[in-house]
Amino acid sequence: MRFFNTAGPIKPTNHYCIPPLQRLDLQALLALIRQEKYFVLHAPRQTGKTSTLLALRDVLNSGTEGSYRCVYANVEGAQAMRENVEPAMRTILGELASRARATLKDDFLDEVWPGILAKHGAGGALGEALAHWAEATEKPLVLLIDEIDSLVGDSLLAVLRQLRAGYDRRPAGFPQSVILCGVRDVRDYRIHSTAEQAIIAGGSAFNIRAKSLRLGDFSKDETRALLAQHTEETGQEFTPEALQAVWAQTQGQPWLVNALADEVCSYRAVSGNDRPITRNDILEAQEQLILRRETHLDQLADKLQEERVRRVVEPLLSGGGEREFSARDLEYVRDLGLIARDSPLRIANPIYAEVVPRELTAATEEGFVEDAAWYVDADGSLDMVKLLAAFQAFFREHSEHWVERFSYREAGPQLLLQAFLQRIVNGGGRIEREYGLGRGRTDLLVLWPRAVGGEDASGAEAGGMHRTVVECKILHKSLDSAIEQGLEQTAGYMDRSAAASGHLVIFDRDPNRSWQDKIFHRTPAVSGAEIHVWGM
Repeated sequence: MRFFNTAGPIKPTNHYCIPPLQRLDLQALLALIRQEKYFVLHAPRQTGKTSTLLALRDVLNSGTEGSYRCVYANVEGAQAMRENVEPAMRTILGELASRARATLKDDFLDEVWPGILAKHGAGGALGEALAHWAEATEKPLVLLIDEIDSLVGDSLLAVLRQLRAGYDRRPAGFPQSVILCGVRDVRDYRIHSTAEQAIIAGGSAFNIRAKSLRLGDFSKDETRALLAQHTEETGQEFTPEALQAVWAQTQGQPWLVNALADEVCSYRAVSGNDRPITRNDILEAQEQLILRRETHLDQLADKLQEERVRRVVEPLLSGGGEREFSARDLEYVRDLGLIARDSPLRIANPIYAEVVPRELTAATEEGFVEDAAWYVDADGSLDMVKLLAAFQAFFREHSEHWVERFSYREAGPQLLLQAFLQRIVNGGGRIEREYGLGRGRTDLLVLWPRAVGGEDASGAEAGGMHRTVVECKILHKSLDSAIEQGLEQTAGYMDRSAAASGHLVIFDRDPNRSWQDKIFHRTPAVSGAEIHVWGM
């Protein structure tokens, strides 16, 4: 029985999958190869790049397109050599020879590359080896180089420049077509050369790039088609709400789709698959992935510590309108897959949007002594007024010290509140978050099991989740104006999310105002709904 793949390239015999080449315009790609072009394929990590390259290799080596000799090579092994070019080139040539032997049953490189390296040195060995190989084979060579951006400094420059130097000799004396594959487009590389003591632009080191192709995420139809393969083979169904939840939470990011499905289906395989997979099952699987800090999510979270990532993400978290980042910063974060590629500027999907603040507040959350039981009433309901009053007192006493701990200081108050809430809500509920550049606020939706025998303000029956909106704003000018605008926004969010209660939290960061002026709690009624306003 096949299963959902969460590690490495897909194998259609083992894995549910969307055919990799279906996700690209294959005819356009083949046209580039026929036209002897050198080009780039890039996409965020764990999107399906390697699977696509391997599928393309097999197409080029067989069937109607079998007029080429195509070799795939992963050069990541040379990353460990950093800028030590000679051992890096030795690793790359060995990888090429190994792949040619395994894929094409071709020993030519195995026999010649050590001598070529000894004669021409690291600065010319790759180009010479490829030239000799192209001259010795009857069919044009096509070279697929994966993980090209894992190479460092002068090692990367040596590869790019040797490929460029042999470009005019193709196809008889050099590979007809070369595809460089990585997270980023080569034109965006900023390569530090220790030998030249300079920053070299990738576009200048490899100015023969004809085109840059980007592998996108799954479409909504592809996401559903992938899940349908499991249903067809096992009989285990996803409810319509579960299918929508997978799409809504992942926005088609391939690893997330597979990981969510694998998590929930593995659990059902143990507990039985006699009932359909529901939306709640998907959300529970999402929480487990986040709590376990699965490799993909952990790698993404690690990028948050980079300064160019911080410059883009911090104003999203704070809701501010100030842009301190450049177009280059934005393109880099988009290439990582952290930011959506279309407007408005936002985190790519709700799972990433959940991971970001949790990662930034993880250590802070662990430092709190608060226990969920302190804020849960006898009937099991969560006392949000008591909880926010406790946070208000905590913020007054400790905020200056705690906010300074965040590397994202501009979003510090919002992150501190989220850490405080997460510590408590982890005891049985869930927080959903909405934030983005220029919104002027951060929206939090706290979901907690309704009290036994209780009823939501909307009239819904007990047994589901009680919904509470917490809206966060930074005070910039007039307090009255901030409250008026915030109440309107909070009421609107309550209506949109069918929330039973609402809280507006206004952070005053003016060091010239006293805490006595900053701290207050009011309960105005807006459109018949009571909203608590907290000044901090």
